[in-house]
Amino acid sequence: MKHEAIYNLYPNVKKINNDVAMDDNDNIIEIDMDAVNAKATELQTEKDNAIQVKIDLKASAKTKLMNGETLTEDEANVMVGL
Repeated sequence: MKHEAIYNLYPNVKKINNDVAMDDNDNIIEIDMDAVNAKATELQTEKDNAIQVKIDLKASAKTKLMNGETLTEDEANVMVGL
């Protein structure tokens, strides 16, 4: 997640080797690791939340199917893997 955070915060970074960020010309780009760690945490939280939303939609869809209720579009999509 840290590399994703670096690329997100520093669009001029084109590659990362051994935690050293570099541009197209292999110039080292100084990065703020506190900002990177904060962004990595934020990105991980977003990912975790998206996973939880899918879990919750599947549970809701299952309950509705078992009760003969109509699913929302999001519930139907998660049930068929969209």
